[in-house]
Amino acid sequence: QVQLVESGGGLVQPGGSLRLSCAASGSIPSIYAMGWYRQAPGKQRELVADMTRGGSTNYADSVKGQFTVSRDNIKNTVYLQMNSLKPEDTAVYYCNLKKLVTLKDYWGQGTQVTVSS
Repeated sequence: QVQLVESGGGLVQPGGSLRLSCAASGSIPSIYAMGWYRQAPGKQRELVADMTRGGSTNYADSVKGQFTVSRDNIKNTVYLQMNSLKPEDTAVYYCNLKKLVTLKDYWGQGTQVTVSS
């Protein structure tokens, strides 16, 4: 079993920055991708950004140039640097680990990000 623990969320003013962290532990697979999803009130969960062990990245169009995903393969940790935050970025952010080949998903419990003046 894989456990994912997120941290770094909170309340910030528009234009501010936050960095989210997610550390994986337990029975971590050898080959996997890690990333972030978010779910705003009344909306479906959506991909924000992810990264493979080899460094390939994917970003939602809405956050390109604003958010940056990074990964520490030794620590099995993924980060999300969020800059120029807007009220529409308010959501619960979920860490995701996807075991490749089998494509099995593991999820963190989520961390709240609120952008408000």
